Amino acid sequence: MQLQDTLAIPKVFIGLDIHKKSWTVSIQTDLFFYKTYSMPSIAEDLYQYVERTFPNHQVDLVYEAGCCGFSAARYFLNLGWNVLVVNPADVKTGDKERYQKTDALDSKNLSNQLKAGVLKGIFIPTEEHEQFMTLARHRTQVTKKLRQTKSHIKSMLLFHGIKVPDQFDNPNWSKDFIIWLENIKFSTSCGNLALQGKIRMYKFIKTEYLETANQMRAYCRKNKKKDYYLLKSIPGIGGFLASVILAECGDLRRFNNEKQFSSYIGLVPGIYNSGGTEKCLGITPRSRSQLRSYLVEAAWVAIRKDIEMQNYYRKHHGKNVKSVIVKVAHKMARRILSVIKTEVAYRINRNTIAAI
Repeated sequence: MQLQDTLAIPKVFIGLDIHKKSWTVSIQTDLFFYKTYSMPSIAEDLYQYVERTFPNHQVDLVYEAGCCGFSAARYFLNLGWNVLVVNPADVKTGDKERYQKTDALDSKNLSNQLKAGVLKGIFIPTEEHEQFMTLARHRTQVTKKLRQTKSHIKSMLLFHGIKVPDQFDNPNWSKDFIIWLENIKFSTSCGNLALQGKIRMYKFIKTEYLETANQMRAYCRKNKKKDYYLLKSIPGIGGFLASVILAECGDLRRFNNEKQFSSYIGLVPGIYNSGGTEKCLGITPRSRSQLRSYLVEAAWVAIRKDIEMQNYYRKHHGKNVKSVIVKVAHKMARRILSVIKTEVAYRINRNTIAAI
């Protein structure tokens, strides 16, 4: 019997500190630390350098998620490299790093932790998913600008002593209210020009606000039809929220269980437990904040439409209302994952209704 020598595949561990115009690179092998250097932010240059310097090596690379997105990660993944993108808050740092922080030290720390195997990467979206998510976040930005513009108009009226009629004094602006605004006359042309300019801005942003939501729904009906209609079957979830869920989460089937999904959204409590003392720190700050906000709003709608949700809400009657509605939103999150995993549309429990 002939014995064959089996050699372990040599490995290279690369830590990247990514910025807009430059990357700081720290490279080490499984045997020794190689070097740290700066280079232009061109992925092809790094690939050529590694292939030339470390041929036939298995390459592992890591960088922190940030403003530069995931395009570099997808590029290196397509080359066959093992790539991690990590949440900056999950990278361990010592007390020394509080007083000595440079790009070189950051990249070297990433390289060391990658070699030690203590880093846990976040989900890397496809290019299509990332661009759909960008559209959803554009809608969020437009929503903020719409609220800001409405606030500016009302502030101007208040400043000049113009009282808004009681029937129009609410957050929902009707066509009649816009007509009333357009008919306001100031004592000089400057006041009229300022108000008319703000009204034009409001109309433009409102049009973009409505159009972007329609575009998201149309995209989902065309490209994610099955999941879109499964989500819409849940009371409290309409077409726009279903689109936001798919934009922020991608394929929900990648979550192994409800706990993972709820943690991803941020519908889990922060807990402190030490020395026999345990206390809740409130809802976790780690979240998809916009999606979590939308789900909490949807929970109020679900309570009105679903008897089972009403009973669940009443069961916690007397507790802090904000805490209870987060519980309802968490229950909705479980339903969301369930309908996607089972691919069965949600149906209101008729037995519950009959019992009432």
